[in-house]
Amino acid sequence: MTFWTYMLRCADGHYYVGHSDNLEARIAAHQSGSIIGYTQSRRPIGLVWSETFGSREEAIAAESQVKGWSRAKKQALIAGDWDLISELAHSGSRR
Repeated sequence: MTFWTYMLRCADGHYYVGHSDNLEARIAAHQSGSIIGYTQSRRPIGLVWSETFGSREEAIAAESQVKGWSRAKKQALIAGDWDLISELAHSGSRR
């Protein structure tokens, strides 16, 4: 089974990070407002990044890691800029 860690950009510009075993259904649920919580009042949302994992545990670990990152590191991840992610990690930015 495939699991995803994903990042959404909300209408207010904030990022939301989560995980799912059905990415399309989860995004649709966020978009419709049927998931009570952070994204419900910040719609519309858009998928800006996702990565697949072979187990739920790996996806949850990645979710936890990315949630702790600074906005700059999240934006570098969205851009696929691994050099900047590394630079930010070494400059004392939240990991």
